[in-house]
Amino acid sequence: MTSPDPSALAARSVPDGPGATARPALWRRALAEALGTGLLVAIVVGSGIAAQSLSPDDTGLQLLQNSLATALGLAVLIAVLGPVSGAHFNPVVTVVDWFTGRWDGSGVRAAEGGVYVVAQIAGGIGGALLANAMFGVPAGLSANERATSPHLLAEVVATAGLVLVILGLLRSGRAAWIPASVGAYIGAAYWFTSSTSFANPAVTVGRMFSDTFAGITPQSVLPFVAAQVVGGALGVLIAATLYPRLHPRALARATDRP
Repeated sequence: MTSPDPSALAARSVPDGPGATARPALWRRALAEALGTGLLVAIVVGSGIAAQSLSPDDTGLQLLQNSLATALGLAVLIAVLGPVSGAHFNPVVTVVDWFTGRWDGSGVRAAEGGVYVVAQIAGGIGGALLANAMFGVPAGLSANERATSPHLLAEVVATAGLVLVILGLLRSGRAAWIPASVGAYIGAAYWFTSSTSFANPAVTVGRMFSDTFAGITPQSVLPFVAAQVVGGALGVLIAATLYPRLHPRALARATDRP
């Protein structure tokens, strides 16, 4: 899931207009990535726990509550933290940003991307533990097995769609739509994918530490992450095919970035 407004997706797209400044220091961006990913996972896990408590006998209603909280929370987090770090909250998004911007220097640099990914994973784990603590749930590894063939295919589709949404809006000069669009897409993907659209390695790792409605077993994590990486690559390919040239506004952002 998640997260996430790639640096191409983010750092090069969000800060623009009056008052836009050079990128913040790396430590500040890393903090924003850790905080954003942590809050995202806390929203996912916490709303899942609340949904189980409020609607114990209705799985459909539980999923509705979980997906609505996640969609709204994700959109807000991207809007708030995007000007700081680009609001990736997702290692796939960070790698995509590095890959798509490496020729013109508009994406995160490799070393910066590594710091982002570490911050995202640490934040994801912290967010799951925080959600457990807020609801008085003992910390522990999840027993929720998810690594089936349909679920893995769903993760490829969900992640490809997420990357396409971000790159499509970015390359067509409509980056301002990214927060709402990413939130809406993830909310919808909860329902049209059998995996409920994790689409985010950092969120996947974090959810491993909560044996609740939103959890995932350690054995399922690696297959899920592999499927998400494949989906990210597919999303880049589709976006490059559909949007072969940058819109003038997107091009201006790429060339203006320090």
